[in-house]
Amino acid sequence: MSRDIQLKERWENVVNILSNQFADGDELYLDAIIYLIGVQELGKVKQTFKKDEKINLMHIAICRLLEPYGYYEFDFYDNDGWPHYKVKEELPPLKAGEQSVLMKEAIVHYFLERELIK
Repeated sequence: MSRDIQLKERWENVVNILSNQFADGDELYLDAIIYLIGVQELGKVKQTFKKDEKINLMHIAICRLLEPYGYYEFDFYDNDGWPHYKVKEELPPLKAGEQSVLMKEAIVHYFLERELIK
């Protein structure tokens, strides 16, 4: 099976699982999935977040997702329990479609690591 087809199938699996669990079957999009990963990484799933905190959650998720690719490295938890990352390597300039593929690949890897998909 080609890498692109496998990524597409795994991505659809992730979207289906999360959409059924968090959106009553309505399809979640990339940004919503990134947000959910940020909440998971923070570990405060029963909390309501303000707009700026939601942006920070997405940043946490992006850092965590791109950490295995060598772009970020976990640094520390602050006094409120929020994880902080430092930049190890700047992301190369990517077109919107390339960014989307990179994030989908990173999300699939994240769920494979946790054995939530195969």
